[in-house]
Amino acid sequence: MAIGKSGRVVIEIDPKLKEQLHLSIKKKGLSLKEWFEKKAIEDFPELKEIRKD
Repeated sequence: MAIGKSGRVVIEIDPKLKEQLHLSIKKKGLSLKEWFEKKAIEDFPELKEIRKD
């Protein structure tokens, strides 16, 4: 997988999983980006130091 400097994360997942993921995240009042960043920081707390707010 290529690693660029754009700030984008691109992954390919099953379209049905993607749809359900979006619906579940929306129910929590989050965007996919907010959810991803939250989960990444939960798993890797050291990333909080480099996060742009």
